[in-house]
Amino acid sequence: MAHILDGKALAANQKPELQAKAQKLTRRLGRPPQLAVILVGDDAASEIYVGRKTKLCEELGIQSVTHRLAAMTTAQELEKLIHQLNHNDQIDGILLQLPLPGHIDRYHMIQSIDPAKDVDGLHPLNQGYLFQGQPRLVPCTPAGCIQLLQSCCPDLTGRRVTVIGSSVLVGRPLAALLLHQGATVTLANSKTRQLTELTQMSDIVISATGQPQLITADHIKEGAIVIDVGIIRVNGNLVGDVNFEQVAPKASFITPVPGGVGPMTIINLMANILKAAEERHHDAKASKSS
Repeated sequence: MAHILDGKALAANQKPELQAKAQKLTRRLGRPPQLAVILVGDDAASEIYVGRKTKLCEELGIQSVTHRLAAMTTAQELEKLIHQLNHNDQIDGILLQLPLPGHIDRYHMIQSIDPAKDVDGLHPLNQGYLFQGQPRLVPCTPAGCIQLLQSCCPDLTGRRVTVIGSSVLVGRPLAALLLHQGATVTLANSKTRQLTELTQMSDIVISATGQPQLITADHIKEGAIVIDVGIIRVNGNLVGDVNFEQVAPKASFITPVPGGVGPMTIINLMANILKAAEERHHDAKASKSS
């Protein structure tokens, strides 16, 4: 039976260090590090996620302000708010909660965020730095996946990894991070032909498709490590991409849903907020002295 990769416990272990860093930054800045959250519409899941993020901000000593906009907010109105936050020196990080209503182009809005305040790590400039091997603000879920892997497999050099799901939020940046760790990476998706044969050859399987229980015992070789990024509500229950009951007996390590990747995503968001505040402070100090 697989060992459980407990994201909740791993995230909790990082809290004291982040709390100390927030206190140090508060003394240097003369104010707490500050996050601006933008929530458009009334998506119930988004409300829950924003609540968890702002609660953890409070615990760590990070100030957060949530801007709630109606579902019918225009793209122009949203972009105007983003520009205002970009130019507000008191704001260190901007989080645009996804998904957005269908009439708003999320990619355009992400590009409107100042890359130095892009704590989700989704701006093309930040993703470009990541793909060049010079990461700045790294997408939170991929960063959390790497930390979970390193907690059970410190050296990923030469490991064969299949990442299922090729989104710019998870799959693609995660593949880049794995490559930087020396892993041999295959980027697949739910429509990949002969997916089972591909995953059966993998030491590590990471699924981020949002398709409930896509990955079964047939997909996994004995002793593989399995990271489940998916979280979907089915008949009132939260499930992932992985059929946990089938896969856990074959895997060596596996993440649960919930309690696996989710807490690591949020703790890495906190780390990004503090990193953004620290780097903005350093840049401002450097420009004054030059």
